[in-house]
Amino acid sequence: MTKRERKVIIASSLGTVFEWYDFYLYGTLAAIIGRQFFSQFPPATQAIFALLTFAAGFLVRPFGALVFGRLGDLVGRKYTFLLTILIMGLSTFAVGLLPGYDQIGVAAPIILVALRMAQGLALGGEYGGAVVYVAEHSPRNRRGFYTAWIQTTATMGLLLSLAVIVTLRINMGEEAFQTSQPLFFGLEGGWRIPFLLSIVLLLISVYIRLQMHESPIFQKMKEEGTQSKAPLREAFGNWRNGKIVLIALFGLVIGQAVVWYTGQFYALFFLQTVLKIDLLTANVLIAWALIIATPFFLVFGSLSDRIGRKPVILAGCLLAAATYFPLFNALTQAANPTYSSAIENVRAEVVADPATCGSLFDPVGIRTFTTPCDVMRRTMSQQAFRYTQVDAPAGTPAQLVVNGGAPIAFTDAKAFTDALGPAMVAAGYPAADDPAKVRIDGFFSALGNVQALKIIAILTVMVIYVTIVYGPIAAALVEFFPTRIRYTAMSLPYHIGNGWFGGLLPATAFAIVASTGDIFAGLWYPVFFALLTVVIGLLFVREKRGVDLAD
Repeated sequence: MTKRERKVIIASSLGTVFEWYDFYLYGTLAAIIGRQFFSQFPPATQAIFALLTFAAGFLVRPFGALVFGRLGDLVGRKYTFLLTILIMGLSTFAVGLLPGYDQIGVAAPIILVALRMAQGLALGGEYGGAVVYVAEHSPRNRRGFYTAWIQTTATMGLLLSLAVIVTLRINMGEEAFQTSQPLFFGLEGGWRIPFLLSIVLLLISVYIRLQMHESPIFQKMKEEGTQSKAPLREAFGNWRNGKIVLIALFGLVIGQAVVWYTGQFYALFFLQTVLKIDLLTANVLIAWALIIATPFFLVFGSLSDRIGRKPVILAGCLLAAATYFPLFNALTQAANPTYSSAIENVRAEVVADPATCGSLFDPVGIRTFTTPCDVMRRTMSQQAFRYTQVDAPAGTPAQLVVNGGAPIAFTDAKAFTDALGPAMVAAGYPAADDPAKVRIDGFFSALGNVQALKIIAILTVMVIYVTIVYGPIAAALVEFFPTRIRYTAMSLPYHIGNGWFGGLLPATAFAIVASTGDIFAGLWYPVFFALLTVVIGLLFVREKRGVDLAD
């Protein structure tokens, strides 16, 4: 690797780490932000609106890919991803300065949503620019390895955000971090500090990128006057290129996206929401898995230079689909053994007239459930109690029967909730202070805890799956499209796959869990799409490893 190539990779990677750091800060702190900016709503609704605001950033990413992809193919790679990093950085810094609902009323959540959408738009343009820029500077036989450095940035950004948040929470205390730490201009709460620190990262990233030169392949094309005059129409307005976009999306990206979000995000969500592991412990366990597995991005990117992008990515999708159920079962047994035993041995049955039991599918969390059957099942799912639905004769009042004992009749939601917890604990589910559940009190204390080490090993396997599918994907997408529309054409399938199919995975998977009463049922979402990608990839994806990007 030459000095110039190292500089290109460092400049592109540092900026992209910073953008992912910004993006993940909000996701990690969504619950706290919900209380600050949606305080006019009840607590449950606050969380829903906070997650919907987070989802807005994912939903607009493909539009950012179109806007900035077109700009990148018209104006150039360097100036486009310089613009995206400015938008991302300033939006993140502004979140740290934004007063809450109590200070400025309804303007607070409106501005917050606008800032999140700006972040999503910027990220939609940033990734494609960084990847194309590095790829167009890379020797063709090392393209997978060079672009794999960009692939480490999402994990590094997540790791950096977790490190800053965990450090502040440990040293500041939970109350000061969430609400009471005085800052300036009347603002309070240590949670704002990670957002404000982003301005330092922004200045460093902009300075480094200003030193860079335009991609030589784009510069040559511009000098020859062969660049596209309408990259959007050329990329998506004819079937020849549009077909390639669809093949890239369904034959590579969707499977990669669901494996990525399962290994890094749904696993964290599962630890906290289903297994009831405290926030600090869950974040530290995931952080260790990320640290151990991150070098494998480079390993599998390099492997794709030797055997091809397609076999590596499809093998990762197939391996993940085949092993997710046993891995999450092992994770449950290791993290919360009392709970693991209870879901196998406690028989909870919701007995009701099937006519009163509807679908609980609610991936965006905005539905209101009113019938006793639906309220009971929803409450069971929210508290991670496994249940089965038993059909009763028409007109039978809804009731819960635990291990064949006396039924718990439904009178109202509060009474049912008050009775549910003690009944399930008495039947064998763990209490909140169950000593068998994994707990750690610091980052390095995990290394001295055998139970924590088992969990880290399981999580590391899942993150290694992420590195298998994600390490080569940048090189694969870059090689799919010609220079004149490369930025535009590769960005859209990437951000549809990762922003929509991947980004909405946690909410959709939990909606499946709520609908079925089975804590593992949500895994069918990534398993289905991973297998779909394997089938379509085998049939339609052509290997293009090492093609000349100037063609």
